[in-house]
Amino acid sequence: MAALRQPPRHVVIGIAAFFLIGRALPIDINRVANETLGFEKIFVVGLPERSDKRDAIALTSASTGFHVEWVDGVKGETVPDKAVPFGANRKKLWETNLGSWRGHMNAIRRIVEEDLGSALIMEDDMDWDVRLKPQLERVAQGARALLVSAAKPNSPYGDDWDLMWLGHCGEVFPELLDENKEKPINHPGVKYMSRKFVIENDVTVPPRDSVTGLVDFKSSPEYTRWVHITGAPICTFAYALSQRGARKVLFDLSVDHLTGPFDNALAGLCRRAISTWGVEDQEIAGDRGLDAKCVSVTPPIFFHHKARGLVGGDSDIQTVKNGEIREKGKTENIVWSARNNIKNMIMGTGMESQFE
Repeated sequence: MAALRQPPRHVVIGIAAFFLIGRALPIDINRVANETLGFEKIFVVGLPERSDKRDAIALTSASTGFHVEWVDGVKGETVPDKAVPFGANRKKLWETNLGSWRGHMNAIRRIVEEDLGSALIMEDDMDWDVRLKPQLERVAQGARALLVSAAKPNSPYGDDWDLMWLGHCGEVFPELLDENKEKPINHPGVKYMSRKFVIENDVTVPPRDSVTGLVDFKSSPEYTRWVHITGAPICTFAYALSQRGARKVLFDLSVDHLTGPFDNALAGLCRRAISTWGVEDQEIAGDRGLDAKCVSVTPPIFFHHKARGLVGGDSDIQTVKNGEIREKGKTENIVWSARNNIKNMIMGTGMESQFE
C-alpha cells in the first residue's frame, strides 16, 4: 500500500479501501444495509405543504432501499414566546430559524419518548449517492475504530457515540480550530481529536477539483474520505443520535438554553466537548459539552439537493424571489446522485455521474 500523504497533525488509526464487492469487517457491520440503515428509525423533518419534497424523498429512499418517517416542520411564528428557550433572542434568531430549531427538537424528542437506541434525522431536501449502503459500512468501521466498541455492539456503528454528523456544508478538523491549533501536539486532547479513519480510493468521492468543504483536500490523496472526531460543522443536513445523545441535545438546546440557530448550537455542543477534552481545570472546562462524543464524515455523504425548477424553492429558511429557473438538478459532493438517477433506477439503466 502506498504511503498516505496525510497532514502532519493527523493520527491515522485505520485505513480502508472502498470496494463495492465484498463485505466490511467485522461482518455485523452489514446491518447498515437494513431498511433503516442500521438505526432504529429514520426521521425526515419538513413542512407538510412541501409535497414536492416529500414526493422526492419517498421515491429516492424507496429506490435506494430504506424507509423514512416524517416529522412535520414548524413555522417559527407558531412558537409562543413562552416556549422559546432561555438565552434565545427571537428577533436575532429569525422566525424561520426558530421554526427549524423546533422541527428538529420534535424529531429529537421522539427518540427520547420512544426510547429508540438511535435514529437518523435528515432535512427534506437531502440527496445521497446510489451506493449509500456500502458508504455506510465504511463509516461504521470508522466510528467503531474512533470510539471504544464492544466486539458485538447493539448498533453496527458501535455503542459509545452520541452524535454522527453525516451531512453538512463543511467543517474544519477539530485540531485546527482556533482554541486547539496552538496546543502542543502531545497534548492529550490533541492526540484524541487528531485521530482519523481514512477511506482511500473512494469512488464515491468527487474529483479533487469538484469536492467542496472547509478542508484542504489538496493536501491528501485524491478520492479520500475521513471519519473523524467532530470539530464544528456548518448545516444539519443529516445527523444520527443515540438515545444518550438525544437526551444531551434535548437538554442543551431546549430545556436548559439555546444559543443561536440550531446547526450552530448543535455544533457548539460538540465543539465544547472536544475542545475541553483532557482539560482538568474545571473552571476552564466548564460543562465539557456534556462530554458529548461526536463523529463526522468528510466529505459528507448527504448533501442539500438543488432541484430542477424554481430556484426559490430550494429553501424554506432563506427566500429567493427572482423567479429564476434551474433546468437540471444538482448536488455538491455526491457522485451518483440518487435524486438525479431516479429515472435510471426505475428503468434499470446505467447510473450517471455528476462529474463526468
